[in-house]
Amino acid sequence: MTHDEIPFEAGAEFDRQVQTLVARGYPALAGLDEAGFAALLAPLRATATGRAAGMVPPTEGRVPFMLVVTRELAPVEEMVPRTTLARRTKPGVIDRHYAEGDIATFVPTKEVELPDARAYLLFDVERGEEFCNAIPNDAMAVIATRDRTLLTIEEGLALANQFPEALAKNKCFSLGGSRCGDRRVPALWISQNAPKLGWCWAGNPHTWLGMASAADRAGSLG
Repeated sequence: MTHDEIPFEAGAEFDRQVQTLVARGYPALAGLDEAGFAALLAPLRATATGRAAGMVPPTEGRVPFMLVVTRELAPVEEMVPRTTLARRTKPGVIDRHYAEGDIATFVPTKEVELPDARAYLLFDVERGEEFCNAIPNDAMAVIATRDRTLLTIEEGLALANQFPEALAKNKCFSLGGSRCGDRRVPALWISQNAPKLGWCWAGNPHTWLGMASAADRAGSLG
């Protein structure tokens, strides 16, 4: 049986992602107990199972769907240390080149349409290693022609959190969906055996840094 022939159980995958968030302390960040946090996410389950039917199981570079918690529920600064690399325990860090209060200025671009919700789903997510060594501006332009959307900082952290294998040596990714009005593009890479949230210039290519994207976003059916 090939990978594409393996049945994908979207409901089980949704439940796994909820439990991952619970295990990493997201209910407390949101000011909720575990039951209340799970209840907040529960309406998204029907959307996930309906949209992901027939999709192939996750791979290191591409996943069918992903739960995203917004900074309205959990501060980005608290999400970062809840990420780890695959088979590692060292918590993620924020690069020192972010000044105090800097991350709050990185917001979704006008092209990014977020659901009006504190948590939502992202579909057909790619880490974008094909864009390693490409100029970020060029990579973002190509993705726009494919009618795909760039990932925000929160979405990139969700990918690293739910699928740690996605952040790998020489296959890290930029998050062009969050910008602050200058030439900086946020990115997730590996530093000292841990994820690091940093940024790179929009005109500077890196051999180890691609550009993450997704097909679209959705909230609950109700």
